[in-house]
Amino acid sequence: MRRDQLEGAVREVLSRQVAVTRPLAADPAGQAIRRANRIRRRRAGAGVALGVVATVLIGAGMTHLSGGTDQQGPPIVVIGDPDLSARPLPTASVGAPPPTPDAPNRLLLAGALIDADGKRVALPGVGPAERAHRLPNDQGLLVVGAPTTAGRSLWVAQDDGLVQVLLAGAGQIVLAPDATQVAWRDGGDLLVAGVVGTQLIGSVRIAVPDSAQPVRFVGNSVLVRLDPNRPGHALWRPGADELTAVPEQDTLNVYGSLPDGRLVGQVPANSVAGTCLALLDPKRATKAARTACGTQLSPDGLGGMSDDGRWLLVNGRVGAAERSLLVDLARLGTTLDAVPAGPAVSGAIAWTSGSDVCYVDNSGQLVRVDVRRVRAGEQAEPIPVAGLEPGDRPVLVSGP
Repeated sequence: MRRDQLEGAVREVLSRQVAVTRPLAADPAGQAIRRANRIRRRRAGAGVALGVVATVLIGAGMTHLSGGTDQQGPPIVVIGDPDLSARPLPTASVGAPPPTPDAPNRLLLAGALIDADGKRVALPGVGPAERAHRLPNDQGLLVVGAPTTAGRSLWVAQDDGLVQVLLAGAGQIVLAPDATQVAWRDGGDLLVAGVVGTQLIGSVRIAVPDSAQPVRFVGNSVLVRLDPNRPGHALWRPGADELTAVPEQDTLNVYGSLPDGRLVGQVPANSVAGTCLALLDPKRATKAARTACGTQLSPDGLGGMSDDGRWLLVNGRVGAAERSLLVDLARLGTTLDAVPAGPAVSGAIAWTSGSDVCYVDNSGQLVRVDVRRVRAGEQAEPIPVAGLEPGDRPVLVSGP
């Protein structure tokens, strides 16, 4: 082979080798793509795992919360369709002085509910009130309106400020001690109904004389004053078609009942001027079982007994002044054991315990009576109420 042919063959072999693409030992781009795919798969797996864990934790938390808020008592039935968006929110009194330590747990003042911490909740729609009582299971409170030309009203107010009307234009309204029943005068009838949540149910009625007014509950019966200008009371058991006269026809006022069912009432004195305190048995048509005289009691009928039936706070005269008197019913004998307690009572009273009672005096001041101190000779004095303005009259909220 000639020299020039050999050189041409070598060039052709070299050119062919350059044209052929050989694989590299390492592929950086492929490795980067594969690494990115692996990272994406790991992140997706981690996200799914975190989502599962979060779902389990949230589910466990909801189970715990639902188990920790087990509500007791009957459901609240709302009459009508209230606008919940207009419900006021609880607000603390900005700049108001701290609550008074001796004050009761709750007060109604100037259209607001005030608790022991001084927090005020506005109660829109609640007019001037006369009495208020907590509902069972702490579902709110019943508020009895003061008399107006249109009659009385009964409201149910919840702690968050939602107010509903249960009665309007009624006559005298009285509440059972546990706030589970209400009695009222409507035209020529006397009615009783049960209170369930925010609803009156199972009402029954009876025709009564024009002058008759409900006074209080005695057990499941309603005590009725037959004529406000004359002595005499009767009992009506809802469902019965007649009134049963209280044995002592000269009964002027009845303040409550003892645990054994006997009534504590005020009767005229037989031999001396004035009045006496008597124990009456409504089941027997006889005279009073026991009568205690010696202290002049006020004829206004204001007063109330402790839940255990041991103490009676009532208005009476001490010399020429009218004062509240504390009576030990366990020591009730022929002589009335009464000691001056403080200023005269002007409205409803609320026993906060077996030995403490609060009321509002004639000047609109709140008074707290400590039985032990009064029995030791100390006089109860008005205590200040945060936010009380001249002309305001606080209303005590009774009940637990």
